[in-house]
Amino acid sequence: MDPVIISLLAGLLTVVVGMGAAAVRARQLDKVAVVDVAWGAGFVLVALVAALVGTAVDEGDAWRRWLVLALVGAWGLRLAWHVRGRAIGEHQGKEDPRYAEMLGGSLSEVGMGTAVKRVFLVQGVAQFFVAVPVMVGAVLTAPWWPAVVLGVLVWATGLFFETVGDRQLAAYKAQPKESRPIVMDQGLWRYTRHPNYFGDACVWWGVWLVAGLGSGWVTGLLTILCPAAMTFFLIQVTGAKLLEKTMMQRQGYPEYAERTSMFFPLPPKG
Repeated sequence: MDPVIISLLAGLLTVVVGMGAAAVRARQLDKVAVVDVAWGAGFVLVALVAALVGTAVDEGDAWRRWLVLALVGAWGLRLAWHVRGRAIGEHQGKEDPRYAEMLGGSLSEVGMGTAVKRVFLVQGVAQFFVAVPVMVGAVLTAPWWPAVVLGVLVWATGLFFETVGDRQLAAYKAQPKESRPIVMDQGLWRYTRHPNYFGDACVWWGVWLVAGLGSGWVTGLLTILCPAAMTFFLIQVTGAKLLEKTMMQRQGYPEYAERTSMFFPLPPKG
């Protein structure tokens, strides 16, 4: 069997098992937000399985598949650790407003079948599709090394925005409500309302450059929709746009939104 097919099938099985386990845990906690942990950790598992498949079939560049695993691992494990409290530990049984909006109620109200169809299945399909360059790149050579170098730089930019943005927001929330600004509009949040989501997008465009375009222009062209899908998800589906529905109800946020770019970092207006 072709190594690419083997890698894709192994990755598909990994996604199914990972999302299945997340669904079981969500039912135990009555909280669909568990999928946020499975989202980051699942990509790491897919990258690990792809690297092991590439090693087993002895195809592709060993240095690049382990590089991709390191890039995806650093991003995915940090993300899973960062969201674990909100998704699992804190406010157990209280659903994330984004998923309550998506489901039309809590998990106990809508049922597990609805949660699987609207959340776990959708995110599983998205996870597999976005990770295609990782799975394919693990068993192919890398003739375009400049794309690999550029990809690492783009990935580093994304991780910087995501990590620093999350830390700045945590520091803001740690301040007493009576003494902190009404909205967080400092640091990276001065230039984009969602530096963490923008960082996510950059990370996956970087991974595509390393694992997809780095394998040649044909592979790059065939997989370019994968990071584009991740960007679409981050803006339109489970990310910025969905969160904005809740945030727009908070005092001062509409004014903040008028002067600050929603996604791409830009100088504030006025």
